[in-house]
Amino acid sequence: MSATSTASDDVMSVTSAPALSGAAKLAEYAASKARRQRREKAIEMVLLAAACVSVFTTLGIVYVLVKESIVFFQAVSIVDFLTDTQWTPLFSDAHFGIGVLLSGTITSSVVALLIAIPLGTVIAIYLSEFAGHKTRETLKPILELLSGIPTIIYGYFALLFVTPLLQKVFPELPGFNVLSAGIVMGIMIIPYISSLSEDAMRSVPMSLREGSYAMGATRLQTALTVVVPAALSGIAAAYILGISRAVGETMILAVAAGMQPNLTFDPTQPAATITSFIVQVALGDLPHGSIGYQTIFAAGLTLMALTLVFNMAGYWLRRRFREAY
Repeated sequence: MSATSTASDDVMSVTSAPALSGAAKLAEYAASKARRQRREKAIEMVLLAAACVSVFTTLGIVYVLVKESIVFFQAVSIVDFLTDTQWTPLFSDAHFGIGVLLSGTITSSVVALLIAIPLGTVIAIYLSEFAGHKTRETLKPILELLSGIPTIIYGYFALLFVTPLLQKVFPELPGFNVLSAGIVMGIMIIPYISSLSEDAMRSVPMSLREGSYAMGATRLQTALTVVVPAALSGIAAAYILGISRAVGETMILAVAAGMQPNLTFDPTQPAATITSFIVQVALGDLPHGSIGYQTIFAAGLTLMALTLVFNMAGYWLRRRFREAY
């Protein structure tokens, strides 16, 4: 009887060992999975916090601008702010017509975009559809190097090189003018438009190009009638980014455009923009809390609203013309 029970115990221990081993492995796997889930949750929270930084920063900027602008509009009528044709907030006879600064901002941006959009688009078409791999990999970094040059360098380039060059063609051109500043600003914006547009064009499927070639179209016809329309949403986004960059430019206009608040859309005249005025007041010695000092916040809020309009237009264009392949 004792031998029989001993043999049965040995059999049970042998059969239960694999079961215990499997349970241990299952428990270890569950613990490992729980640890992995905790690590992934922690990483997710870190990434969420990093993403929220930009949101909270934007909210903080909006809060400061709105808070200080409310103080400004308590002393200045918003109707006068929008309709007055003079901008002399630092004079004894103060006027607060933001249209004067908007005219300079719009004029300089239009000049810059007339340079940047055609050249940037042509460069993007060449890099995407005509340039070889080695040529593209050589030219694109050199082109993008333009966006890394400090804007103050561009400003003095406009003042000391472009303006004298233009004065040989237009002898009556003053030393400070919007035209030279806008031209140089357009050169600075070219990399933004060309690089993003080229990326959008290269994302167009090759099957569309091959279909166009099969119908007898040339490379130029394919680029203009197939690739560009197919990449229109990305190209439009590049244009909107270029517009926002032009509207928000500061140092080129502060150095080369003269910072003289004139209500004019003539690019051959000196003018002040919203950003250059903010620089002018911020570097001055106006007491904090004065109406003259508060104007920079009202001007900044106007600039932010203008940029928001352009970004919303770009978002609508992307939604409206986006092609899914």
